[in-house]
Amino acid sequence: MFAKSIREGLERTRNQVFGQIMTFLGQNDLTEASFDDLEAMLIQADLGAALADDLTATLERKAEAEGFVRALELRKALKQELRRRLGEAHPLDLRARPTVILLVGVNGSGKTTTAAKLARHLLDQRLSVMLAAGDTFRAAAVEQLQIWGERLQVPVIAGQPNADPGAVAHDAVTAARTRDSQVLIVDTAGRLQTKFNLMEELKKVRAVIAKAEPGAPHETLLVLDATTGQNALSQAQAFKDAVTLTGVVLTKLDGSSKGGMAFAIQQALGVPLRYIGTGERVQDFAAFDPDRFLDGLLDD
Repeated sequence: MFAKSIREGLERTRNQVFGQIMTFLGQNDLTEASFDDLEAMLIQADLGAALADDLTATLERKAEAEGFVRALELRKALKQELRRRLGEAHPLDLRARPTVILLVGVNGSGKTTTAAKLARHLLDQRLSVMLAAGDTFRAAAVEQLQIWGERLQVPVIAGQPNADPGAVAHDAVTAARTRDSQVLIVDTAGRLQTKFNLMEELKKVRAVIAKAEPGAPHETLLVLDATTGQNALSQAQAFKDAVTLTGVVLTKLDGSSKGGMAFAIQQALGVPLRYIGTGERVQDFAAFDPDRFLDGLLDD
């Protein structure tokens, strides 16, 4: 079956929020109230108050400098500013053998499913992949990853229930190197960012991987649930403080009107958005393309 397109995945946020913004920027005359209304809509789109304020101020200056009198004239300017703030696409660096990718995030963000989706995405690029079930505290997570491994025909390294996650990660790195796997994806427990001991354990897993394979993990991706909106950013900052993030995977975009999260991530974290999840199926997953993403948000 075909993967859900980015446009299909963004239908809810386009119709509920960004579509309203584009309709608002129609034939009306511009007034001071226009920018207040636009800022409120951008906050509703989950760009966050600070980014919405900055974006609106930029557009207001541009409108004054270029003599805009109609709201319609702001549409192109808004799209240009949104595009600029998304940044550029940043493909994963997969040159190391094995390339070790560490997935982190809180419970419920979709890490285990993302591990499977990413594995399939890399398999489609004709890369050999292994999975490591590092979420040893949830037997269901290990079983889920093993089921995905069987479906994708990908080896899964797992320990006993409640095994030391660091030991599982070490065994997985060793196995990936021994079997000449090109990519190892390490799932981890969904750690509450307020639990100091759990964050310390995540640091330990990362250190074990680095000791087993110098330079690893080569990518550390934070998995964020788009439906949680701005609440996810406090989680994100805590993970950034604990480990060196190289990118973000934004999941569950199809079930959210929070597409503005993509802009907020760039602003708040300064790390690139690498992948987006646009549906429940394993193929509903894509590398982040800022131009396609923006086209999927704005129905103009």
